[in-house]
Amino acid sequence: MEKVLQLVFKKADGSKKVFSVTAPRDDVTADEAKTAMETVIAAGIGLTEAVEARVRTTEVNVLA
Repeated sequence: MEKVLQLVFKKADGSKKVFSVTAPRDDVTADEAKTAMETVIAAGIGLTEAVEARVRTTEVNVLA
């Protein structure tokens, strides 16, 4: 299975932006994700709010 940490932000125009982090640590916490999101918002790149952090897990089946 493949895992991706998705950090979801709200932009100034109300739309959403998702940052994806491939292969996150298995023990990443909500507090760590929140801190990372606050750092991104503080960078002043047009993201105004942290909406949610989530881990997306995908099972890949290769067809031979």
